[in-house]
Amino acid sequence: MTRLFKRLAHDLQGSVAIEFALIGPVFLTMFLGVLQIGIGMQNYNALRGISADVARYAVVNYQTSNRLTTSQLEDYTRSVAASPPYGLTRGRLTASVSTAATQRVEGATEYTVALNYSVPSVLGIMGMQDIPLTYSRPIFVIGS
Repeated sequence: MTRLFKRLAHDLQGSVAIEFALIGPVFLTMFLGVLQIGIGMQNYNALRGISADVARYAVVNYQTSNRLTTSQLEDYTRSVAASPPYGLTRGRLTASVSTAATQRVEGATEYTVALNYSVPSVLGIMGMQDIPLTYSRPIFVIGS
């Protein structure tokens, strides 16, 4: 019996498989976590870019005396979000444009663009839910 234990103690066959079985799930979880953070950061930057595009669109239209309604701006926001380069899923995005209750700049109209996006989770197999992102920004327009 002692000889069997000595032989097993010096036998290294299968040790790599056992080490991978112990460390593999942790490594895979960390890899997917980094991937999830990258996807979340990309989607947050997309929300920032979308709001900048909507602000630019509103300002240009107001400068040409084309008064847009909040629903027109919301529709434009959703269409920009779904198109390249952003490519966000429409069903996961909610966009609202509202006129600010208190106008902070005299002679200008202030709108607020609020975007909510639910980032799909790559860690769903581990019980992690979708990650909600929120971004809002003011838009100031001055009609000519």
